[in-house]
Amino acid sequence: MDKKLGLASLTALIISSMIGAGIFSLPQNMAAVASPAAIIIAWLITGVGMISLALSLQYLSITNPHINTGIFGYAKHGFGRLTGFCSAWAYWVSATFTNISYLVIICATLGLLFDTSDLVIFGVGNNAVSIIVASIFLWMIHIFISNGIQTAAFINLLATFAKLLSLFIFIILALLAFHWDTFMFDFHGAHFGKEYDLFSQVKATMLITVWVFIGIEGAVVLSNRARHRKHIGFSTILALLTTILIYVLVTLTSMGVIQSVELAKYPNPSTAKILTSIMGPLGQYIIGIGLIISVCSSFLSWLIYATEVPYSCAKDKLFPETYRRINANGTPIRSLIFTTIAIQVSLIFVMCLDGTYDSLYRIASEMILVPYLLVGIYTLKFAIKQENLFGIVLGFLSTSFGIWLLYASGLQFFIMSAVLYLPGLYFFIKSQREQNIHLFKGKERIIVGLLLIAALIGLKEILNGTVL
Repeated sequence: MDKKLGLASLTALIISSMIGAGIFSLPQNMAAVASPAAIIIAWLITGVGMISLALSLQYLSITNPHINTGIFGYAKHGFGRLTGFCSAWAYWVSATFTNISYLVIICATLGLLFDTSDLVIFGVGNNAVSIIVASIFLWMIHIFISNGIQTAAFINLLATFAKLLSLFIFIILALLAFHWDTFMFDFHGAHFGKEYDLFSQVKATMLITVWVFIGIEGAVVLSNRARHRKHIGFSTILALLTTILIYVLVTLTSMGVIQSVELAKYPNPSTAKILTSIMGPLGQYIIGIGLIISVCSSFLSWLIYATEVPYSCAKDKLFPETYRRINANGTPIRSLIFTTIAIQVSLIFVMCLDGTYDSLYRIASEMILVPYLLVGIYTLKFAIKQENLFGIVLGFLSTSFGIWLLYASGLQFFIMSAVLYLPGLYFFIKSQREQNIHLFKGKERIIVGLLLIAALIGLKEILNGTVL
């Protein structure tokens, strides 16, 4: 049996990982921090940046066919073992928190559908009932993936078509209900005040726009499982263009149905109330069911991605050898068990701290920024070496976008995220000892030193306040 993934499966996995829960809350999230003018500018910046990143991934997959260990493989080959591991660990942590956020939003959506004023069962998705339901769902998907990633990818393909159906219904009805005067009301965001100018509004949208595009690298992460290498880059570009179109239409058409000032006050998922205003109570159920299908398929995609990271790293000698173990179905079972347990423990911890979807996506977004930046820098470095003008332009744009994202996200959260790198050093040290490699030579000592300093500062910030 062919256990490789074809173009359709790869494209569906990427679309599924990018279009999860965020899109259903996106109109309110954007309206709360920016005007229509700022949102258009933000989409243009993000679109150019993400297309540059996607083309960079395509360029590297073609010019570096020997690197098949995901985006962290480029970090390792360009900047050394420790940098490659840090990129992989940051990506794995981001995927883990993404999965936890999806479990929270699944339960919150069940609350939207089934909770009443007299009987609150799920609440906002972080109570005891939610922990139990989320845990059952987590281990069901674990069993599902253990039966083979190819089978899981096929089911995800079907679920992706189902989730897109509810979004197409929303977009079509929103276009029919669109009013230009509504869209142009307070177009530049005067209600935010003079101190919160257009630039500040654009900057405030950056983590939101990046969050909704996390997953663009999915085909590269699964490059070792692609049926044809040319499908890696093509599926990435196809999925990105499809996703950009859907995101822009959902956001901007919403502002033509409800004035942005009012939209900012809507509860999430805001698309449910928007569609309800257009077609009545049925709209809430269309969005609710679509959201659950969307998040479930996204969870499936991200658990596959997260499982692939320790396995690929073990093959690249950045993770202990035991994580290379696969079962009879070709699933990296040790990596899957490790990832599932990590999600389960983190889920309980986060819910006990009343963590919400918004706080979780902030952490996941922060952790993914470094791997994205390293892809851009490696593209630039490699293209300069090859004297390839097209690659140099891509590398410059991707690197500039990565630096802009770090600036826009804020230094405080970036420093806090350094704390999450420290547990990963245990796995790196263990893998290097298995190979009798001397630890932390030269530049590696500087990287570890900077990580420790940043982690201490971040820990102090966490103790003084809270990330969740």
